[in-house]
Amino acid sequence: MSLFKRKDSPHWWVKIAHNGTRLQRSTGTPDRTQAREFHDKLKASLWEQARLGVKPSHTWNEAVVRYLAESKRKTCTPSQRAHLRWLHAHLDGLELERIDRTKVDELRQRKLADGVSPTTVNRQLEPVRAILRKAAGDWEWLTRAPTVRMLPEPKRRIRWLSREEAGRLIQELPKHLKSVTGFSLETGLRKANVTGLEWSQVDLARCCAWIHPDQAKARRAIAVPLSAAAVAIVRAQQGKHADYVFSYQGKPLIQVNTKAWKAALKRAGIADFRWHDLRHTWASWHVQAGTPLHALQELGGWECAEMVRRYAHLSSEHLAVYAQRMSGAATVTATTNVPGYDLATENVSKLKGDFASC
Repeated sequence: MSLFKRKDSPHWWVKIAHNGTRLQRSTGTPDRTQAREFHDKLKASLWEQARLGVKPSHTWNEAVVRYLAESKRKTCTPSQRAHLRWLHAHLDGLELERIDRTKVDELRQRKLADGVSPTTVNRQLEPVRAILRKAAGDWEWLTRAPTVRMLPEPKRRIRWLSREEAGRLIQELPKHLKSVTGFSLETGLRKANVTGLEWSQVDLARCCAWIHPDQAKARRAIAVPLSAAAVAIVRAQQGKHADYVFSYQGKPLIQVNTKAWKAALKRAGIADFRWHDLRHTWASWHVQAGTPLHALQELGGWECAEMVRRYAHLSSEHLAVYAQRMSGAATVTATTNVPGYDLATENVSKLKGDFASC
């Protein structure tokens, strides 16, 4: 029997030779006696797999590797990578069968102990839920996946800028950030699509640009019509870089959420505003200008309509026809018959006229 400890883990690990290969796995416990029991069960399990054809068990590490390999078509954001790194510290080497509801609850409590919000905890647990569901449903590595309960999240309002606030912000930004900010407000593109926009994706003659499927979050190509302001911004970038539209000091522009961005927000008197809120601002302006939600969904490259309905409350024009079906004049006349409600006849006539002009 080979039990050992690693510097990066408080748990005992086992090393077993099987079919000409050496297996190393975490026992998930700092107790030597329990680790010895794990070792014996693992050896018995390997024998059952080899002699009786029992399905082999798989570790969290194996599941993560396969999940990432199959998810190459999707974008793995820095925050998602950070979540997986945190999970690795707690699930490294564990067999999937041992990641049950009790273990998931333990992860949830550990994260809450860090003082983070329920939203952050849920984002941390989403990879666990996705990987375990894959292991059970697609890969048949598990008989069933444990239930991963999410915490209730507060519904946050959409943060967007008024035209006047946007003007103040752009006025305070350095020149290279003025361009990308103005372009983002004109197109609603995500940060990566703006900073990674290449000249080969722009047709100024036709006033359009396009985002390739492998660059889009929903993995669908996005056609981007360019307004006159957007075209002017792009034209001003010509000659600054051979490949990329937006650059800084001759190099592709990568970082935009910089000290200069935050300082400009402070000088403009704008609080609680992130770069991605430029996209919310663009969508909010569209809805307030009367753009139909189905058209906004296509313009923004959203995969489902639910994402667009978040902005529906910013415009009531599509409901006006239903409101007008109620007779305002009849309502005013009816109120004059309520006991104790004294309204002069001339005021009723005036209100009737007001309703008629709506």
